[in-house]
Amino acid sequence: MRSVRAGEPQASPTGSEGDPGPGKGPGVLFLVSTPIGNLEDITLRALRCLREVDWIAAEDTRHTAILLRENGISRPMISCHAHNEHQRTPQLVARLLAGEKGALVTDAGTPGISDPGFLLARAARAAGVRVEVIPGPSAVLMALLASGLPCERFCFLGYAPAKGAVRTRFLTDALSAGRTTVLFESPHRIHRMLEELAGAAPDREIAVCRELTKKFEEILRGRADDLARELAGRTLRGEITVVIGHRREGEHA
Repeated sequence: MRSVRAGEPQASPTGSEGDPGPGKGPGVLFLVSTPIGNLEDITLRALRCLREVDWIAAEDTRHTAILLRENGISRPMISCHAHNEHQRTPQLVARLLAGEKGALVTDAGTPGISDPGFLLARAARAAGVRVEVIPGPSAVLMALLASGLPCERFCFLGYAPAKGAVRTRFLTDALSAGRTTVLFESPHRIHRMLEELAGAAPDREIAVCRELTKKFEEILRGRADDLARELAGRTLRGEITVVIGHRREGEHA
């Protein structure tokens, strides 16, 4: 990738040189990563993109309005969340095909990663619309690095199922992996998960990462059984990411 020197002319951050632009061909859909907590984590490229697009499709327009207001950005917003994305997708694709540039954001992190976004991105690509990703903060990568566990090879499993056999299989897969595993869990079920992990693999090293980048950020590391006992009497709130160490040779799990 060619570096750009200070003062050198640059292409628009919302497109490549020679982009046809609005009204002259298919538009562009930008998948824009936004802060997972601390608003200062927004990138310069993301801010320029949000300033230049014709509209912003947001998981929660009220939440995104805070980010936009903090950075002096005023753009039309459209709600696009898990409950209406099937209805919104054809409408937004039609606007992109008409030449508009749109940005898709979720409440935190990258659209499509355990959040709405995949459906619209897939439909846009299928229709011939260019889809660009604006990278940014990631709870998965931050928790992985903060855990202190090996991170040269890892897998991400998304949100743990709430109950039943599917949850049991999910945790079995997480414990059986020969690499570090990252997953999301609800604060209402984190104590149950710790008990399940401790029962199946008490010596397994894990990290519980809570409220990453926020005021009350907390990262707890230790053996599964020790953390289960330590947190048994506590009420944990906020977004929780769990990192599970890989299965050791000879370990039964």
